[in-house]
Amino acid sequence: MNEYLSGPLVRLVEQAETVATTIAGPASEQVDRDAAWPEASMRALAAGGLTGLTVPAHLGGHGQGLLGMAALTEVLGRACASTAMCFGMHCVGTAVIAAKATSAQQDAYLRPIARGEHLTTLALSETGTGAHFFLPQTRMRPDGDGYVVDGGKQFVTNGGHVDSYVVSTTAEDAGGGEFSCVVVDADSEGVSWGAPWAGFGMRGNSSRPLTLDGVRVDGDRLLGAEGDQVWYVFEVVAPFFLTAMAGTYVGVAQAALDITLQHLRDRRHAHTGQALADVDLLQHRVGQLWMQVEKSRLLLFHAARLGDLGSPVALTAILASKADAATTAVNVVNEAMTLGGGIAYRENSTLSRLLRDARAGHVMSPTTDLLTLWAGRSALGLPLL
Repeated sequence: MNEYLSGPLVRLVEQAETVATTIAGPASEQVDRDAAWPEASMRALAAGGLTGLTVPAHLGGHGQGLLGMAALTEVLGRACASTAMCFGMHCVGTAVIAAKATSAQQDAYLRPIARGEHLTTLALSETGTGAHFFLPQTRMRPDGDGYVVDGGKQFVTNGGHVDSYVVSTTAEDAGGGEFSCVVVDADSEGVSWGAPWAGFGMRGNSSRPLTLDGVRVDGDRLLGAEGDQVWYVFEVVAPFFLTAMAGTYVGVAQAALDITLQHLRDRRHAHTGQALADVDLLQHRVGQLWMQVEKSRLLLFHAARLGDLGSPVALTAILASKADAATTAVNVVNEAMTLGGGIAYRENSTLSRLLRDARAGHVMSPTTDLLTLWAGRSALGLPLL
């Protein structure tokens, strides 16, 4: 898909491909087996400056938008879905900080991120609100020239491994749907973590529960103004978050397709010598898989491009692209398992990992059902909420 990318972005994709093939891919089995955060891959991405993907260029970053997010997460997702998701959530958190960053926030977070010296992530999901991540119950109250934050978050990707967390909160007297985001430094007093993540799939995400017990944050850690974070949700969080996930799942689907193609080319019937690739029925089924992956990739890149251009129909396309990518990943990996025969069902085969990783696409908030509903409402010109 490099024909859709600018020269600078092509070079970033090439850098990401090097990390994917030399570090993330070889480590993916161990990351999955041990439910280990992909530290070597993340450090390599930082060392190469790629973690500054969404930092504005004048602050030392690459100044990339949604198309850059889509391209890099797909490349990483082919090699290791957990690496792609961890990298993507860092870039989303970075984009949220950058959207209305003050000079203090630029110096404290964005410039170090651009230098590869700081990692961040989102902390939005909560136990009681499920897929409705835009309705936080975590409380923030004024305290002198700052705030005190109390509450808990669930499924914080990169939990316990990065330097800061973009946390959604609500004031005790806030109206419905009004909430604020603050940046909480990892070493803040009152920050603690629950049990390590041991999921069915995406096992390297370190998606852990976070407790915030009387955590004090300085006033200059508030992003934007109090209560204006609904703007952040639909103008920054949702587009970047959904694009990162869609890119990851298109990568998962492509990885499964690549394995299938290689298997059909290599495998032959002992009694005839015929390659499976020469069987008409299998050719037909491979054609269906190829079409699914390519359609999902094109929708993803189209949606990302619309978002970068500020198109009024961008949000509809972005919502649809993540729902579509999740569906494609599950369908393609399921079919790849069938076409792989008994070999695909070996314990801890690559396809079995991809199958477990793909399943997360439907349940990671916002769910596929919720996104499809929103896409329909957006297409009809109705409010999403």
